[in-house]
Amino acid sequence: MSDSPSTFAERLQAFWHGRRDPWLALWTLPLSWLFAALAGLRRAAFACGLLRRERLPAPVVVVGNIHVGGAGKTPLTLALLAELRAAGLHPGVISRGYGGAARQAQAVHAHDDPAQVGDEPLLYAQAGFAVAIGRRRSEAGRALLAAYPEVNVILADDGLQHYALARDIELAVVDGGRGFGTGRLLPAGPLREPVSRLARVDAVVVNGDAAPPDLPAHPRCFHMRLQPGALYQLSQPARRCAPADLPGRVVALAGIGHPQRFFDTLRQQGLTPARCLAFADHHAFSAADLPADADAVVITSKDAVKWQALDNGKLWVLPVTAQLDAGLVSWLVSTLKELRHGQQAA
Repeated sequence: MSDSPSTFAERLQAFWHGRRDPWLALWTLPLSWLFAALAGLRRAAFACGLLRRERLPAPVVVVGNIHVGGAGKTPLTLALLAELRAAGLHPGVISRGYGGAARQAQAVHAHDDPAQVGDEPLLYAQAGFAVAIGRRRSEAGRALLAAYPEVNVILADDGLQHYALARDIELAVVDGGRGFGTGRLLPAGPLREPVSRLARVDAVVVNGDAAPPDLPAHPRCFHMRLQPGALYQLSQPARRCAPADLPGRVVALAGIGHPQRFFDTLRQQGLTPARCLAFADHHAFSAADLPADADAVVITSKDAVKWQALDNGKLWVLPVTAQLDAGLVSWLVSTLKELRHGQQAA
């Protein structure tokens, strides 16, 4: 990445994370104050019952963050789904379906079109989990239970600010490397809610070994670590290769919330791409986005679901998995089993 941000989005990201920019500060601060006031009023309206929350007939675990994108929520959700299944539960996941055009709540299947259902829901479905999407999380939850009646635990992907859905457990993911930037709400900072919101969630999950210094003290603060898997060719998943052994000119490409983390991971794996191309999160890729000068293009698992129909034989996928603290898994499983026992007794 260059030292001087070349686009407005890059300029804003740089401002959020420490670069001085008086012009941006001048117009973003008043909007940030307005956003904070409106968000606070909305939270209060749900808390005092002026706005109604809808409860689903299965325990709901919200997995979200207060930072806009790229904290590690998707690999955490995948890891939690696997752990809950291994513990004998039947988890499913609901999502807004960002990046998809579908307007009706619906179940998601492994061969659906990502342009309709979104990239993250399709990633969960291709991993073998029950998934449903809906613009309202409660509608997505009902669609999930109708399609998969065996589901007895619902994970709400990116639902922390969706207060219309009643929840039993809130998990907030924090990026240990980036922290909270300016600590301000959008657009003067990268936050959807103030840092103080983290004191009210049931558990905080820090992505990385070190927590940000301004993270509020929390009785349940766990860690997760992203572990790269084996690089494989999208058109032939059985074909594996060490990142450093990819032949010819290699370009890295990512349309995720924090693409720089992906590029840094590649370098840590011994691969120095000739170019790194960053696209917006949930970007709808087309063949024109493929670099013509590349012998190999390395992409993320999340982006891979959108490239399957456009694969030219040069695409390679670097998957990552979240390694979770054992304490997080045991606490979550025991809490969910207590909740389910209480619901059955009632």
